[in-house]
Amino acid sequence: MITTRTTIAALGVAILLIASDLAQAASFDCDAKELKPDEKAICDNRALNDADVKMVTTFELLSGLLAMGSRGTLQDEQTAWLKKRQECGADAACIKATYDERLKQLGETYKNINRPL
Repeated sequence: MITTRTTIAALGVAILLIASDLAQAASFDCDAKELKPDEKAICDNRALNDADVKMVTTFELLSGLLAMGSRGTLQDEQTAWLKKRQECGADAACIKATYDERLKQLGETYKNINRPL
């Protein structure tokens, strides 16, 4: 059962993760030798980098809150989203739009989590 205290603690951890990872995108290594075009664009653009950190942190938080079946669905959606982001290549506007869309979807998922009254 998810309690308010658990949710607050999880959000606190998420904030700490965001603060500690602001200098680097959270979902991949910006120092890797062979970055894909979308990854390079994210590493080179602070706003995209921040969106990546926010998306990954939100995704990980939700993964811990969802039941097993829902977690699998969330992972499948994330994989599909990643392919869509990669299709943007180095187009920063396209990448930003994919992050905006995914963060909105993750927000809706969070709103729909069953909570005790």
